[in-house]
Amino acid sequence: MHKLTIRVDVDNLWITFMNHLDFWNKTKDELKKRLPAHTFDTWLEPIEALEFGVAGAVLQVPNQFFSEWVDTHYSKHILNTINDMGVKTKNLKLVVSGEGFKAEETENNNSAIVAKNQNRPRHLSSSYSFERFIEGPNNQFAKAAAQKVSDSPGSQAFNPLVIYGGVGLGKTHLLHAIGNEIIETSPKTKVVIASSEKFTLDFISSIQKNNTAEFSKSYRKADVLLIDDIQFFQKKEQTQEQFFHTFNELYQLGKQIVMTADRYPGEMSGLQDRLLSRFQSGLSVDVQPPNYETRVAILMEKSEINGLDLPYNMIEFIAMHLKNSVRELESTIIRLLAHASLSQVDIDFPLVKKVLKERLGDGISADISAEDIINRVADLTNIRSDDIVGPSRRKEIAEARQIAVYLCRELLGLSLSTIGMHFGGRDHTTALHACNKIRNALKSDKRFNRIVGKVKDDFSFAIL
Repeated sequence: MHKLTIRVDVDNLWITFMNHLDFWNKTKDELKKRLPAHTFDTWLEPIEALEFGVAGAVLQVPNQFFSEWVDTHYSKHILNTINDMGVKTKNLKLVVSGEGFKAEETENNNSAIVAKNQNRPRHLSSSYSFERFIEGPNNQFAKAAAQKVSDSPGSQAFNPLVIYGGVGLGKTHLLHAIGNEIIETSPKTKVVIASSEKFTLDFISSIQKNNTAEFSKSYRKADVLLIDDIQFFQKKEQTQEQFFHTFNELYQLGKQIVMTADRYPGEMSGLQDRLLSRFQSGLSVDVQPPNYETRVAILMEKSEINGLDLPYNMIEFIAMHLKNSVRELESTIIRLLAHASLSQVDIDFPLVKKVLKERLGDGISADISAEDIINRVADLTNIRSDDIVGPSRRKEIAEARQIAVYLCRELLGLSLSTIGMHFGGRDHTTALHACNKIRNALKSDKRFNRIVGKVKDDFSFAIL
């Protein structure tokens, strides 16, 4: 059993806890008594202790949103409890995991915990790894290229590597995962990571301080240079000039360069031709919006990470409506946690619908396509989507096709001719027959009612 050792300096009223982990566990036990169970499990249980002392208490939280929420809603509870447990401190500092906090050392050099991975660059987040990256058809090639770079940085075929795609699709995750993997396998490798904005601000600051040589050195000492969002270099002529020379020097030395962008480099405007030429000299890989199955997997992963036991039907419902980015999937999980904690209610279907309405409004069905309905009917009937729109007249396929036609008419209000085009170019009279047949069948067929009801529940807020 660990012992809690306390040293008291009476003159300075200074207390150092040699085993801060034991103390934090005792503090959490007390917080658990004082706060609702759901609130504690969601917002207090994941917090880890880094340091305790009169100068302040330092706690580590999973992400920035978590930090802001805890600081706003629970920092006073935490501070009061710490004080009640015997450490008289006035300050509480929340550190986001991976931001490189380093505790102050005492005379005995062991009065506080020192964060892991001291070689980790300040802006490299440890929460991003290849293991946590959900792979799907939309990002398989990009992930494989990123892993190849982390295995053998500087390889000519993958240097530079440009990962491009829309907002919130995982580009930054892969960029940080490369850095983390390299540091894990080759700790002596010098990894430098920055956003294009930070690179620009650092350059401007060096001009103001007449210290451009030091600026150049800080980036050109890298064995691996990771730059996020290079599109923001557009129209910044002097910054582009600096980055061009940094790029050239590192490339000629065989150092690895990885960049992210919101579009293919060749489609960028406002960048020097010679810079674009460098960007296109290696490998460019894209990430696309995740498909339905990948969205479900992402939601399951994010729910587990955040300690949320979300029923599968709710995960399906969210995945049906949020299609554009991984970031909006993750933020929805956080919003659910925040709503449940603030209102002290359980997460149920009405709450899920409420959160989605806040994000997307009532007119969700406007974002639904005939293909979405066909794919969902295919899932529920175990019939392939290609067969539903194909020529087969087998009874089970024909029934699935008729259900999909009916739902396209009911939920989307498409014309019969337009519906026929989505189903292999069928005539409008065929679509009309399908609608009438399903409408009549719904009066007595429980199976049809279940399938139609499930699709409507998944896709339409307007009728809920």
